Amino acid sequence: MHVKKGDTVVVISGKDRGRKGKVVAVQLDRNRVIVEGINMVKRHTKPSRRNTQGGIISQEAPVHASNVLLFCSRCNAPSRAGRKVLPGGEKVRFCRRCGEEF
Repeated sequence: MHVKKGDTVVVISGKDRGRKGKVVAVQLDRNRVIVEGINMVKRHTKPSRRNTQGGIISQEAPVHASNVLLFCSRCNAPSRAGRKVLPGGEKVRFCRRCGEEF
């Protein structure tokens, strides 16, 4: 997958198009990511030990990984990620626009 937990991404399609956020979780088996503050949904929850009051809770829902692009701070724009292997054998992701490593 081209994104990891902690990356800053920009949504490129859907109701939150153009919004930027931090990746909270990655679901590799479903090819989805959960982005902070993006794709908010309402959940009706029953009272439990964890949530004693219950009620309507707003939380992030997963977004398909193809609908997000990494945000390059140097370009100040969303960019596709390239991969390369450094001489020491280390694998690195880089910005396709400017070449900066993520």
